[in-house]
Amino acid sequence: MTEKKRKIHVVGINSYKFEDLSLKLQNLFQETVSIAVPNSYFEEIKSWSENGLKKKKLFFSSNSNKELLNWLRSQKTDVILISRGDPLWFGIGRIILENFSKDELIFHPSNTCIQLAFSKLKIPWQDTVNVSIHGRDSNRLVEALKKRPSSLAIITDPNNKSLEIIKKNLSELNLIDFYDFWLCEEIGFKNEKIRKLNLKESFPSDISSLNIVVLKKTKKNYSNNNLPLFGISDHIFKTFDDRPNLFTKREIRVQILAALELPRNGVIWDIGAGCGSIGLEALKLRPNLDLFCIDKRIGSKELILENSKRLDVKPKFIFEEDINYTLNMNNLSSLEKPNRLIIGGCDKKTKLHIINKLAQDMAIGDIIVIPIINIQTIKELKEELEDKNFKTNLNLIQTYKSLSIAEGMRLEPNNPVFLLKGEK
Repeated sequence: MTEKKRKIHVVGINSYKFEDLSLKLQNLFQETVSIAVPNSYFEEIKSWSENGLKKKKLFFSSNSNKELLNWLRSQKTDVILISRGDPLWFGIGRIILENFSKDELIFHPSNTCIQLAFSKLKIPWQDTVNVSIHGRDSNRLVEALKKRPSSLAIITDPNNKSLEIIKKNLSELNLIDFYDFWLCEEIGFKNEKIRKLNLKESFPSDISSLNIVVLKKTKKNYSNNNLPLFGISDHIFKTFDDRPNLFTKREIRVQILAALELPRNGVIWDIGAGCGSIGLEALKLRPNLDLFCIDKRIGSKELILENSKRLDVKPKFIFEEDINYTLNMNNLSSLEKPNRLIIGGCDKKTKLHIINKLAQDMAIGDIIVIPIINIQTIKELKEELEDKNFKTNLNLIQTYKSLSIAEGMRLEPNNPVFLLKGEK
């Protein structure tokens, strides 16, 4: 493809002042006649011609649609297309690249609105997850929120009630108290405003349509005074930063706790405890139980200790080791045998080994509950329990969560979980 002589200069700005441009860009504007400007700030840029631009300018008001593309194609000489921030970052750059050859294009990025916002907030942003719901659905926002990143930057859309959608998604995912909500309006411009909002209150009425949202994980100190008796919210539990979903969600947790038929007194073993969500909530319900938490992941003991403080409970033992090692110890007999046993977070072979080692010494009425996501393992585990004189039943737990989107609401399925219960 031969290189075209004319060029399309895609210029990112974050100020409406001509003097804020670099000298190189000021000269470019002086020499270029045809300039396309988004209609949302067309008058501000057009006023530059009244303040010192030497050549008469032909301004085109852009809606970033086919008319803009046709206008660009019709131009025989160099043109400027104004964008905000970096045109190749959630901007018009992608569309321009799809419709013109790279030889025709020269990009002049400015700081993005996200860069400016984080600099004003004085927050490092190298690990920030960036999402745009400007002219897009909110599916990516929901997926990002589920991973609970330490910070999240959201480019909003004034036409689809973005702020309300973000607020509802945070509430629906039980993350209202997990993040500080920063509203950043007209970043880099004359009327710039940054404020931290309380999502338990209504949004202010004077919000500019040019806004972005920054969510930053809160450093809130958790109080156990307001915790519910049953069904503690997921966000209360501290978990592994690199694996935020590695714990049993509330909808499944309450079913497991119900299936355990927790006694007032006795011993409960939580194997594959992760951050301790099941065992610790069981202990909150039945404070006289002796809880043994076992998980092989490095750091699990620290997590369980932190979560026990948040729930104001005290497990009897926390073993940060492989359950196979625990079961093969010479002094296993010195540990109290479980009256309630949760087996999660390990492979089929290990689950069978646990049943073989512990089930035979459990008493009449004692219960084992095994959450299962791999359907191929059910038959062998069920047969093993029945071989050890346990009556079994199997339940499929499938839940859906409502999530707000621009068009209203959709139901999102949570991963199905089979609960295999055995009672001796």
